Amino acid sequence: MPSSRTPSPKPAAPGKSAAKPQASTARAPHEVRIIGGLWKRTKLPVADKPGLRPTPDRVRETLFNWLGQDLNGWRCIDAFAGTGALGLEAASRGAADVLLVDQDGDLVAKLRAIAAKLQASGVSVERANGLSVLQRLAPGKMDLVFLDPPFEASLYEKALAAAAPALAPEGLVYLESPTAWTDELLTPFGLAVQRHVKAGAVHAHLLRRTA
Repeated sequence: MPSSRTPSPKPAAPGKSAAKPQASTARAPHEVRIIGGLWKRTKLPVADKPGLRPTPDRVRETLFNWLGQDLNGWRCIDAFAGTGALGLEAASRGAADVLLVDQDGDLVAKLRAIAAKLQASGVSVERANGLSVLQRLAPGKMDLVFLDPPFEASLYEKALAAAAPALAPEGLVYLESPTAWTDELLTPFGLAVQRHVKAGAVHAHLLRRTA
């Protein structure tokens, strides 16, 4: 895996809701597409629901350039799945076991329909609280954890605390947030920044475990 980078500017203080960026209030696109792999160009519907904010295509493209195009055999969880774009992108690129989690019944039904249409045998969908599912995972189980909760939900500290123990030794966390996270702020979770990019209102981070 690639190594660390220079820390980025400090985010909002833990426990306090970060100001919701203007971009998150804009009308969501009606669909997004899987960018690469087996299901390249497959359209994923985007429901018109409060807080549903698909990861922008160019951010997903950057993320999977960081990860490498082949995720063969990886075990992944998309804990706040929404459209499923992150988890399904991983499965399209060879991830063997992908769990999509969301609390919204309509979104879960759509995710199950998409997985069935794609005959995605390695993808499972669960209607549940993402934090609760992360907390119950066996230690060291996951190669990749996607954390993209609603920006206004103030779930980042709890999500990071739950995700870190579930990571395999070389496992990674993708964190999407309205502000940048630094190594200093990630230290309590045993994580550090490996890569970071800002695209509009979105800060995308790839995090690794510290020694």
